[in-house]
Amino acid sequence: MKPPIPDYTEADQHLVETLLERRYGKSVAVEFADSELLLGPADPDMTVCPTLYWTARGAHFVVFRVADGRYRCQFFYTDADQYGTGRDEYADLGACVRTLLQVQADHERESAGASSGATAADLRDDEYHGPALL
Repeated sequence: MKPPIPDYTEADQHLVETLLERRYGKSVAVEFADSELLLGPADPDMTVCPTLYWTARGAHFVVFRVADGRYRCQFFYTDADQYGTGRDEYADLGACVRTLLQVQADHERESAGASSGATAADLRDDEYHGPALL
């Protein structure tokens, strides 16, 4: 039997809330939750993963801790309208959240008819190098 995945700490929650305040210019409540995920294609059972959840600007966001120091994330509007960042996992919570926020902001702009201005060369790099403001 696998050991349980460690819960998020108050410091983790504070980090995420700080990033959200920088992004939105106001306080955004972050809630602790649990989610059941299949962590790998060969895993026969779901694993309970500590989850951070918040809503902003009509979107719902989740960041799953899938192991100690490993994170997955997504945002969604409805059950049928879900998005990831294009990357399976992150080793840094801050990078995970910053990338998630940037991808959602890009999606929001594109949905409104504006382009992010990124070129194919910009998108080849696996790491996010967005604005320092987040």
